[in-house]
Formats: sequence, C-alpha cells, structure tokens
Amino acid sequence: MLRCLLAVALASTAAAAGWQPHHAAELVQTAKFLGSAGKGILAADESTGTIGKRFSSIGVENNEVNRQKYRELLFRTDKIEQCISGVIMFEETLYQKTGDGVPFAELLKHKNIVPGIKVDTGVVELPGTCGETATTGLDGLAKRCARYYQAGARFAKWRAVLRIDEKRGWPSKLAMQDNAWSLARYAAICQSEGLVPIVEPEILMDGPHSIEHCAKVTEEVLACVYKALSDNHVLLEGTMLKPNMVCPGSECNKPCTTAEMAYYTVQSLRRVVPTAVPAISFLSGGQTEEEATLNLNAMNSITSLSRPWALTFSYGRALQASALKAWGGKDENAAKASQAFLERANANGQAALGQYQGGAGGADAAKTNFVKNYAY
Repeated sequence: MLRCLLAVALASTAAAAGWQPHHAAELVQTAKFLGSAGKGILAADESTGTIGKRFSSIGVENNEVNRQKYRELLFRTDKIEQCISGVIMFEETLYQKTGDGVPFAELLKHKNIVPGIKVDTGVVELPGTCGETATTGLDGLAKRCARYYQAGARFAKWRAVLRIDEKRGWPSKLAMQDNAWSLARYAAICQSEGLVPIVEPEILMDGPHSIEHCAKVTEEVLACVYKALSDNHVLLEGTMLKPNMVCPGSECNKPCTTAEMAYYTVQSLRRVVPTAVPAISFLSGGQTEEEATLNLNAMNSITSLSRPWALTFSYGRALQASALKAWGGKDENAAKASQAFLERANANGQAALGQYQGGAGGADAAKTNFVKNYAY
C-alpha cells in the first residue's frame, strides 16, 4: 500500500509540472520494482541474426524451435525470480509459448518477473557524419507499444550506439543530439502507452581512449540525454537508465583497477543523472561474466560517494555465456544450463547489494565476451 501511495504521489508531482502519461502511477511502480534490491534484468532480446551467431558458437541450428527451447530454459529456471526482476525480449519471443502452451509473458508474470520488449529496429549511418550511427524505430512505435502492452509487456528498451574516436572527434555533437532526441521521443511514446522506457545510450568500449576520456564523454552524452528527456516531458520516476560503465577503451595500454572503474562510473553518474531516476541497470558491454559482476559489486561497495539510485544489472552475454555453453543445444543438458544461469544471476544479485565474494562460474566466467563494434 505504501509503495502504491508513493507512486501516486510522485506521479502527481510530475503532473503538476506539465504533461502526465495516463499510466503514470503504474509506470512509477514498475520502474521501482525493476530496480528492487538484489535483483536485475535479463537481456534476452537478441535479434534472430544475433542469436544465430551465439548458436553457431555451440554448433546449434538457428531456427524458431531452438530459439524457443533456449529461452524457455532460461525463463523456467527454478528460483530465478529471487535475483531477476525483469526480462527484455525480442518481438518473436514475446509471442512465443512454452512447450505446454503457456505464453512466455504469462510464465514470467507467474514468477513475479516483469516482461519487457526491445522496440528499436537497429542502427543506420547518421547522415551528415562519416560513420556514426542513429537508431531507427520511431515510425509506428505507439501502435507497436500498444500491442506489446496488450501482450503483457510492461517495459521497453531502445539502444543508442555511440563511439569514441578522439582523432575524428567522435561522438560528434550531431550524433549525441540526434541519439538523445530519439531516446527521448521513444521514452515519451512508451510512457503514453504504459511501458516503462529503459534509456540506453551505449558508448562502445572500442578504441584506445583512457578512462578519463570515457568519463568525460559519458557525462556529455548523459547530460544531452537528460536535457532531451526533460524537453519531451518524460516522467523520470517512470524510467530506468541503462548506461555503459566508465572503462578505458579495449585497446588502451593503461588498464584500470576495478576500484578505479567503480569510482569513475559512480562519479560521472552523480554529476548528470537526476535523483528522480529510480534505478540504473548497467549493460555489460562485452566484459567477461566475472568482470561484469565484480565491477557492479565494486560500485555498490563504494563508501566515499553516495548513490541516490539503485545500481543493478541488465546483462545479456554476461548472464548467458556459461549457460549457453552448458546447454549446447541438447535437451539432456537443460538442468546443467539452468544451474549455470542461476549461479551467475545469483552472483549479480549479490553484486547489486555489494555482497559478492567472487569465484562464481569458475574459469568459464573469465572468458571474454567482447565483440568489436558490437551490434545486435
């Protein structure tokens, strides 16, 4: 009851400042639940092409039957609801069912996990630049969001992609402004149809840049994004942020410690992310499973900087890599794969509380997930 009253109060406060989405109270409640203590989000929204690349690494044919089997394995994992609050799905997956005919959205809701949906349609080269990108998918988005809401989805995700290249001056102001505006329009449209928007301005790890430069760019990008969100009257209490961690580039010859990464990341977020945002769920960005967990744990263990938002995870590769390998496309390996998935999800749930001790998953968890110029 207290949570419901708080949601209504926050929504009413936002309404006093201007436009209010019809689902304001529900949006605030959903966003707060997604950021629940000790829980995070499973990003299972790989496109058909991307999941095909993952399947090829284990010798599994990329067809709808295998995609359904794999996702059902993840979603049915026993006790996963103890550390997973939401699942982002690809459109095909949202409308799929379990082997015994239960829609995936219903299965997840029964486990007290919020179904979510990826709504962008990929990236294209941004006109007026020499290779920077813009994300597509705004055309017809309101109608699609309405359908997704009817199918059971209660939150959405849109990924903007930016790259650091100091010689070229990337990301350019044009790229930052265009992607920020698209994220803001997406967020406003989602809220108008009842979906909590996860705002994802990803700065890729590619390049030789330092952690200091990554921090500077991250702050510039996020400042641009929150200006656009404000201009579009987005209810921040009914959103989540999914940013990159502040790290040196993949080709940087000056590595940083976990503690340094945690400090730079939290410091940058404190400078630009409003306290009205309930939760920040990090992307893993190609880190190994263990790196992503240890880095999240370090951020939640900092005592020198306050954290006004929940800091949690929204991982894809960093939650699934070991489970996918354990499964290998074989039904007899399902229990083994579920256990690997649960072990890594539990580790990240502990990290979201700053209580992870390390060591989950063994050697497999230390294998790289980095893909240059990653797209999905």
